[in-house]
Amino acid sequence: MPYYRQVGEIPHKRHTAFRKPDGGLYAEELMGVEGFSADSALLYHRGLPTAIVDAVAVTEDRGSLTPNHPLKPRAFQTRDLKFGGEADAVTDRRRLFGNNDVTIGFVTATAPSPLYRNAAGDELFYVHGGSATFETIYGRLEVGDGDYVVIPTSCTYRVVPHGEVSLFTLEARGHIGPPKRYLSAKGQFLEHSPYCERDIRGPAEPLLEDGEDVEVLVRHRAGLTRYTYATHPFDVVGWDGCLYPWVFNIDDFEPITGRVHQPPPVHQTFEGPNFVVCSFCPRKVDYHEDSIPVPYNHANVDSDELMFYVRGNYEARKGSGIGIGSLSLHPSGFTHGPQPGAAEASIGAEFFDETAVMVDTFAPLELGEAADASEDPGYAWTWSRRGPKG
Repeated sequence: MPYYRQVGEIPHKRHTAFRKPDGGLYAEELMGVEGFSADSALLYHRGLPTAIVDAVAVTEDRGSLTPNHPLKPRAFQTRDLKFGGEADAVTDRRRLFGNNDVTIGFVTATAPSPLYRNAAGDELFYVHGGSATFETIYGRLEVGDGDYVVIPTSCTYRVVPHGEVSLFTLEARGHIGPPKRYLSAKGQFLEHSPYCERDIRGPAEPLLEDGEDVEVLVRHRAGLTRYTYATHPFDVVGWDGCLYPWVFNIDDFEPITGRVHQPPPVHQTFEGPNFVVCSFCPRKVDYHEDSIPVPYNHANVDSDELMFYVRGNYEARKGSGIGIGSLSLHPSGFTHGPQPGAAEASIGAEFFDETAVMVDTFAPLELGEAADASEDPGYAWTWSRRGPKG
């Protein structure tokens, strides 16, 4: 994150003796990225964060990924995905799409997840209905509909739903943060940024739990390992730094508009390794007297475009079967644009009531088993309004 926070108790100086009430030392842990050369946080544990008593390899089968071949636009319905009555936000995610940079999934969770740590990259969640508590080594985050949740690499956490919560999930092979063009050289959000520090929520107080022989599921580059820790990982009495989990609500994104249609980068909210995430929000639209507010036809020559429709009515997709909870995938190599009649119908519009999350990847997205289970097979033909003969 681009600004400093302090939570709980910490000593006056870094790397100095910080003692418990019984006189023993708290265990200092540096959580940092890019080899001590970028953002970090210092955490102070009651127990040793290194003390494991067991480590077991865990097998996992997320199903295969298949290329988008034949190449065509596709649509998917998350409502068609089925989850059991005790689904959790970690082990029951369904993989929709993926490549070497990012794994994209969806889950409707009703049960607490195991303690989990992704040591291969940051994770980004979008809350698509319901609410939950993200319990982390840094403290609690209360989240609800429309919240983005950023969990940094190697942060141990657990998701506890309040009843039921639906989550659109991204697992990166690297770090996710605000676009660099929004930040000053010192990391402050600039005036042209569509959101700023005031819009961000982080943990406000430590989360302390006791326990012995506590299991934590860890994703790493070779697979999954289940560690058993001698003491509970939620034992951090205080921390400070610029690396921590945080929340930003899509309703706090301030849309950038113009006299004529603005290109997708004005909606950018996050960047990750070889992908970006954009927020399309309710907004006044183009105010030139002859403007066409819906997008023009465009060819994605360098990226696949994945759109997740979360609220309202997306003007460019009317008549295509796209609704709340739908996903559309428009791949590199395919020219796509508004549905027939949408451009003409949008002329004179003053406001669009639509909310969507877009992920653009700079390597092709392959299809996971959850995509196969939820695809609308007729979407590719909605522009011509007829499909293959025979």
